[in-house]
Amino acid sequence: MWPNRAAAALLAALLLGGAPVAGPIGAAPAAAETTAASLECREDIAIFTRLAQPPLAFEVEIADTEAARARGLMYRRELPAGQGMLFIYDTPRQVSFWMRNTLIPLDLIFMDARGEIRHIHRNAIPLDETPIPGAAPGDPDRDRLMILEIAGGEAARLGLAPGQAMAHPRLDQRIARQPCR
Repeated sequence: MWPNRAAAALLAALLLGGAPVAGPIGAAPAAAETTAASLECREDIAIFTRLAQPPLAFEVEIADTEAARARGLMYRRELPAGQGMLFIYDTPRQVSFWMRNTLIPLDLIFMDARGEIRHIHRNAIPLDETPIPGAAPGDPDRDRLMILEIAGGEAARLGLAPGQAMAHPRLDQRIARQPCR
């Protein structure tokens, strides 16, 4: 997956032009904070903008095939802070997830085709097979293009919320809420 925690923290800082990493190097890496001017999109980085706070960057594995999406983060025993798995579909669609064979609690962040967070399911219960819908009740547009899975509790700790935008090169840059530079 990723080399080691210290290397992952250093990599996140280097990818963001030397931006500080939230937490000491050598500790479990947290999402790296950066400035809006340094939003450099890369396939393995998901960047979220936040009101009145620096953007956050997550190092991500991509799940963009049926097989990769079906396996997801099953059987993993840990998911360090600042890392996750980004599920990408070819076209927006209604989605539902479950936690079959998933051993760790996760936050699931559901985004539309513009990269806007539309729904967050916090602290999904390990091994629970109850469907987790990709849309909150009453959401008029239930289609999702991307879903980011991060460690349970991280979305709240980092202040991620519906309405915030993600920058990523696999979004259609003509309609992205936070286009890549």
